[in-house]
Amino acid sequence: MSVNVHNPDQYMASLRTIIAQGRKKIGFLIGAGCPAGMAKADGSYPLIPAVEGLTKQVLTTLEPKYKKQIDGLKAELPKQDIETILSRVRSLAKVIGVSKVHDLDGAGFHTFGEDICTEIGKIVNAELPKGNSAYADLINWVTGASRDHPVEIFTTNYDLLLEEAFEAVRAPYFDGFTGGREPFFDPVSVSRNDLPARWTRLWKLHGSLGWCAGGNDEVVRTGKSSASHLVFPEHLKYDQTQKAPYTALLDRLKTFLSTDDTLLISIGFSYADSHIAARIDEGLAGNASASVFAFMFKNLDEEVAACDLARKRPNFSIYARDKAMMNGTKGAWDLPLDLPSKDWGPIRATYWGAPKPGEPAQFLLGAVEPFCSFLAASRSAQIFSALAPAAPAPLLTVVPAVA
Repeated sequence: MSVNVHNPDQYMASLRTIIAQGRKKIGFLIGAGCPAGMAKADGSYPLIPAVEGLTKQVLTTLEPKYKKQIDGLKAELPKQDIETILSRVRSLAKVIGVSKVHDLDGAGFHTFGEDICTEIGKIVNAELPKGNSAYADLINWVTGASRDHPVEIFTTNYDLLLEEAFEAVRAPYFDGFTGGREPFFDPVSVSRNDLPARWTRLWKLHGSLGWCAGGNDEVVRTGKSSASHLVFPEHLKYDQTQKAPYTALLDRLKTFLSTDDTLLISIGFSYADSHIAARIDEGLAGNASASVFAFMFKNLDEEVAACDLARKRPNFSIYARDKAMMNGTKGAWDLPLDLPSKDWGPIRATYWGAPKPGEPAQFLLGAVEPFCSFLAASRSAQIFSALAPAAPAPLLTVVPAVA
């Protein structure tokens, strides 16, 4: 019985070439695992907790005031993360009126939802450490080459860390809002994509600090981190304040994947969000020339949602700690004993090694800090392009059987 294996040198040599050229349409999907995998200024982790940690902190803070409601909602919800709870709280606020559920009426649940957003805002209102950071490396890569197409960054995170990284180096970006006094969300500009390629597109799929409801029931961007009108998918019908940014930005994700010869690279995203995973599934199903490379933090068998998608879509590839999944087939990483060239050792060390002293060597790029360092270092990839195997490298093609 044959055993499937994947050579990380081959894939990473090809990926370095792709991301260094500036000709391919490249996007990133950045999840909560990214700020959770970044260090604070004092070197401790995380900079911002991931969803599990965020949920625990928010509910612990609010429990003295809302214990009965929290316990009741947890008992009836299949998922107990903070986004699911907030969606239910907002839904109840709209439909129950003066009736009571878990001892709160509609107005009470409205206040409960605002309190949740306030606590989320306090936790995610972090700043990048001075000097080097993973996001600084990412923006270094974005601005380090002349590009035929704009880079598009999709993120589920509410923090302002990416905005801070762009503004630190005066790199232009567009987030769907336009205006001076109270910038408003403009779905036409999001869908048409008319700005020059040097303007990075930054799409906040789940809302952001600094967003709030304006006077015309529209979402506006205030520029103040204290504003925390966060936008989530909801289980019931939602009004225009919640609908317009969310649906337009998700549609932009699907449109990106519907474009010929595109590559979406995800990092820190588990694919457990069914709304986003469905858009990616639809985009890949309708466009064989699009590819998704999912860099995952855990071992492959633990990344259940991503594996489910990869089994259906041959143009969805997973790069996990211990294994990879290409063309719907799992295979262990098989690192050759010999380097592809005498100069390859330092390059291999950027994606393969022990995360901590004493731990076994593994594929490293599922963690955001080595991933972004790999990106920033790829600007020299043209020098090493000859190191890719003589046969066409899988990542250099758009054939679904390999992507």
